[in-house]
Amino acid sequence: MPLTRNAKMVITKQPRAGKMGPAAENANPEKEESCQAKRSPSSPQGAPKKRSAFGDITNSHKNQVVAGKKEAVKVAPNKAQRAHAALGVAKNNEINLKKSMKKSPPVEAPAEPKEDPVPEEPVPAQVPAVEDIDKEQLGDPYANAEYAKDIFEYMRGREEKFILPDYMDKQPDISGDMRAILVDWMVEVQENFELNHETLYLAVKLVDHYLVEVVSMRDKLQLIGSTAILIASKFEERCPPCVDDFLYICDDAYKREELIAMEMSILSTLKFDINIPIPYRFLRRFAKCARATMETLTLARFLCEMTLQEYDYARESPSKLAASCLLLALTMKNLGGWTPTLEYYSGYRSQDLHPLVKRLNFLLTYQPRDKLKAVRTKYSHRVFFEVAKVTPMDMLKLEEILKNC
Repeated sequence: MPLTRNAKMVITKQPRAGKMGPAAENANPEKEESCQAKRSPSSPQGAPKKRSAFGDITNSHKNQVVAGKKEAVKVAPNKAQRAHAALGVAKNNEINLKKSMKKSPPVEAPAEPKEDPVPEEPVPAQVPAVEDIDKEQLGDPYANAEYAKDIFEYMRGREEKFILPDYMDKQPDISGDMRAILVDWMVEVQENFELNHETLYLAVKLVDHYLVEVVSMRDKLQLIGSTAILIASKFEERCPPCVDDFLYICDDAYKREELIAMEMSILSTLKFDINIPIPYRFLRRFAKCARATMETLTLARFLCEMTLQEYDYARESPSKLAASCLLLALTMKNLGGWTPTLEYYSGYRSQDLHPLVKRLNFLLTYQPRDKLKAVRTKYSHRVFFEVAKVTPMDMLKLEEILKNC
């Protein structure tokens, strides 16, 4: 409703900075929105609130009156004057806005107190995870994968029970060379009958443990060896050879009754406890841990079988001997060292095997029993990848590689 000529308008206190009177609001709302969009953002949470960065953009503080004074009364302008005044105020607002942006620096939020930097903990080196080598065969009922680890831990525990003492001093008529000749013949028997390698290793163990307890003459040594193969065949083979086969292989040097009597003597002397840990079982287990190829495994088997003839290796722990043969084979094939998986399943660190690995390489290099060729002839065949023809490692180079393992 228009005001009368004599009406008067009361001017009150101006609103806070950042707010405008009705004239400015009605005059140019688009400019007001642009001003609002350029205001500084609010302060961070928890910090004191800031004042407006642009001050009083309406320039109305010049007309503000002091509290307690008498309010001034002015004559209300007419309609044309009000429109002209509104345009002037809007233009002043724009000018003041530009000045305030040039003169008034933006108010920064109070800086948060700096905290002392916490020293970062060194990140531990990532250790390769141990592989579950039995996981793939859990569905195979013939593999007994769920019992494999427990079985080999049990065999490791039995090793201590079957540690061989030095029994040659108690044998007046038998020497280490005679034992080597006997083992060389037993290797030929294993080949002729196509027996498992486990049968050969167990038969050699039976001979050694029997000679620990019984003093024997050299003319009975072949009878002990052939009977040991018979017992091992019954323990390991599905279809073991019969007694007559062993009499034939001995060239009828012994009678049937003698062979059966020797079988009874060996079993009673050993108290029928013939489940003796052998290196070959551990070797196959460790080769599985290393994901070794058949050629690498065959090379390790060749190294291990060479030790059967050597009396000095008869007193070595079967699991340690198997681990050392595999480590030497891996080194000769340049396939890496002893992995965490091998260390976990074998129970040996690489450093534990280094002395025995050097001895094995020395045995392969110098061949102390070159006249006993059954093992070398066997592993020179193409079926066994001709691993007997492999060149031994240089001793200094091997020692350097082992230092870095």
